Amino acid sequence: MEPAVSQPEPPMAKSWISSSSLVLLLSLAMVTLHLADATVPAIFILGDSTADVGTNNYLPESTARADFPFNGIDFPFSRPTGRFSNGFNSADYLGMYNWQGYSKLMGQRRSPPPFLSLQNKTSRLMKHIVRGVNFASGGSGLLDTTGLSLGRVIPLGEQIQQFATVRNNLTAVMGPAATESLLSKSVFLISIGSNDIFNYYSSNGNSNKEEFLIALKSKYEDHLKNLFNLGARKFGIISVPPIGCCPSLRALNPTGGCVEDLNDYARAFFSTTEALFSKLSSEFKGMTYSLGNAYEMTMNVIENPLPFGLKELKTACCGAGKFNGESPCVPTANICSNRDEYLFWDLYHPTQAVAELAALTLYGGALRFVTPFNFSQLAEVN
Repeated sequence: MEPAVSQPEPPMAKSWISSSSLVLLLSLAMVTLHLADATVPAIFILGDSTADVGTNNYLPESTARADFPFNGIDFPFSRPTGRFSNGFNSADYLGMYNWQGYSKLMGQRRSPPPFLSLQNKTSRLMKHIVRGVNFASGGSGLLDTTGLSLGRVIPLGEQIQQFATVRNNLTAVMGPAATESLLSKSVFLISIGSNDIFNYYSSNGNSNKEEFLIALKSKYEDHLKNLFNLGARKFGIISVPPIGCCPSLRALNPTGGCVEDLNDYARAFFSTTEALFSKLSSEFKGMTYSLGNAYEMTMNVIENPLPFGLKELKTACCGAGKFNGESPCVPTANICSNRDEYLFWDLYHPTQAVAELAALTLYGGALRFVTPFNFSQLAEVN
């Protein structure tokens, strides 16, 4: 039997839609859903800077921002959008895929927009939220305390509260049954965990590593149960890559090599996450998941870069200092010209080329990289 689950309404969850707009928006919603002939009608994206498409632009007090050059140099019109990338990120590519024919979703030019860009904009609201929304916030984590030093970020718990707001609006327009159906067929993409590990390691090193991972697992479990209670059924998860190999960490290492202690955390977090999803999917009827092993995916590229067209694996394309890893990508930074040949864009993040490669692997990769099946197979689950 499916466990009894409540439908909590977090304090922030509210409706943006006035009653005078319901008829118009209902018509718009039905037209949009009729056109949305993909296996996955919508994709809802949560996480950190690896998936942020501009959330932090709407947080003036946040220092975790990328809405300035050279970020976005390869985005259409060379526009810095707030993505920590020279162009698109992996969440963009996954958000634009049709999931049936591996093409751009219904001709969209970009992936789901940031939640905060739609707030209080009723005319745009239903047009977008029936196809998906991006809640990811650079610098955030599973823990509410992660990212506090950055002025303002939106942790995963608050992102889920924002999703509850979206769900309420969908219910107000479509009704409970149609909303439940839409959400059960949609994919919830989550890319998070690196910042929690960075923050803990910088303060504690390897002390109480096991206790920290247990606490992180417990918090992740709470978040996933909340999403399930709100209607999520299909989870596409991206685990933590080998963060010890980032240019910023190489720059701190006297040998210039990867910081293996941090990579140990990344491997352990994958194992923890794998065990958690196996447990939850057996407890909650209808819950399915696809877990991307970002560590294995990245190490495969580092150990065998030439087939992927990569030549520079250590130095960031944009930055300054050793490995271009001692300063962020700002208008005065050094910048490479052959960006598609670089693994890293800046101190921590991959280039657009590598982000697309990651999305391709998540979508159609083998069990070595995505388990228990890949994202395209997740989409087909009824």
